[in-house]
Amino acid sequence: MRRFFTFIFLLTSLLSAQPELKTHLAYASLLYNQEKYFDAVTEAKRVEFFDSTKQFAFETNFLIAQSYKRGNKLSDAAVYFTKAEINARNQQEFLQSKIEQIKVNILRRAFTQVNNQLDKLESDSRFSGDSSAFKYWRGWNYLFNDEWEKASELFGENDSTAQLKILCEQVQKKKYSVSFAKGLSVVLPGAGQFYTGNYFSGILSLGWNVLWGYVTVKAFNAERTFDGMAIGSLLWLRFYNGNLTNAEKFAKERNEQASDEALQFLQKNYQGPKP
Repeated sequence: MRRFFTFIFLLTSLLSAQPELKTHLAYASLLYNQEKYFDAVTEAKRVEFFDSTKQFAFETNFLIAQSYKRGNKLSDAAVYFTKAEINARNQQEFLQSKIEQIKVNILRRAFTQVNNQLDKLESDSRFSGDSSAFKYWRGWNYLFNDEWEKASELFGENDSTAQLKILCEQVQKKKYSVSFAKGLSVVLPGAGQFYTGNYFSGILSLGWNVLWGYVTVKAFNAERTFDGMAIGSLLWLRFYNGNLTNAEKFAKERNEQASDEALQFLQKNYQGPKP
């Protein structure tokens, strides 16, 4: 009989505690909406601690993950989105958690992990109707990985992502070929810098290479072999190699600039779903 009353007492206590936990969870959501992310995490963890039945485990972990993401703590966000997935009560919550993990990993630039996660979802028969969404996030993964051409191909498969396809094509046109820039400088020092629009650096490279090349050849013609070898190896070769390095460097910098400008544009102006 004592055990029975103990059971009834515990059951009553748990039932009476649920409305209070709901209130705290609603307050945590309010803090999140007010952009008080640290306070939202604290309140959600309080709910999680007192939620002995794990009734709100999905909501608390998901809210904590969202707060960490907003606070730019992406690794912590990934951990709690995974916890939300574990505590998902249905297929919709499971998929929602997985997509949020993918979005966080895109921002973390964990590109291989994102592709693996998307591969698993695409091979899961439960989500066969969500293939367009998976392609959409795979396109964003390519975009963040600076693979604009691949992203353009995926976004081109759907009319709703035409804006993203156009942007990817524009970025691809702006980009410079690193190997071509370097190849030009192999043939003519400074040409790679001219190709990337760095004219002053190109003129300097050409001038220094002409100067030390001339001095080296003149030393050999005067049968000053030691001087020719010293000048050639220490000065001419140095400026020639520096010319190749600069051509490659400037091409990469131009490409990074084009990519960064596009990502900033998307962050500020794109109205569709973003990581």
